[in-house]
Amino acid sequence: MRVLKLLADTDHGLTVTELSHKLGVNRTVVYRLLATLEQHALVRRDLGGRARVGLGVLRLGRQVHPLVREAAMPALRSLAEDIGATAHLTLVDGAEALAVAVVEPSWTDYHVAYRAGFRHPLERGAAGKAILSARQPRAEDPGYTLTHGELEAGACGAAAPLLGVTGVEGSVGVVMLAEVVPERVGTRVMDAAREVAEALR
Repeated sequence: MRVLKLLADTDHGLTVTELSHKLGVNRTVVYRLLATLEQHALVRRDLGGRARVGLGVLRLGRQVHPLVREAAMPALRSLAEDIGATAHLTLVDGAEALAVAVVEPSWTDYHVAYRAGFRHPLERGAAGKAILSARQPRAEDPGYTLTHGELEAGACGAAAPLLGVTGVEGSVGVVMLAEVVPERVGTRVMDAAREVAEALR
């Protein structure tokens, strides 16, 4: 696991010698560890002999969404009931935002139907824009993003990025039918995003 974590934290891969130093074990042990990981396609070595994360981690990664969804559900339920709007957890998938968990409020007469599996460009909608804001934080950023009518006419969105969760890039937000997002919603989605981040750590 330490080998995979070290390799995941570098873009250019690591040599056996570098891994040996970082792990504090001799090169023979590193060769054995890499050989085992290579058998499972979790590690590959390039022509220069540098070890990198292998494509096998993608197969493992497919199982991440259900675990993330499960961890996020209590905070999403609380957010949906408190605000009276559809709450969602959205993760990055390439250049798109992918809704992986959605909770609709139980007490409202109407609300926006928003389904898990819904995708949209990161540049449109509160969920995607909140994620992008975390990539390039600005001092004047309030910590949440508000949008109106970008994904659906008449619908407003508010979202806050997930912060401090290694390997997970996403946001928590709500979508509602309104002319303006009520003032307290921004702070509330930030609180929910913090709760989800803590559950994922």
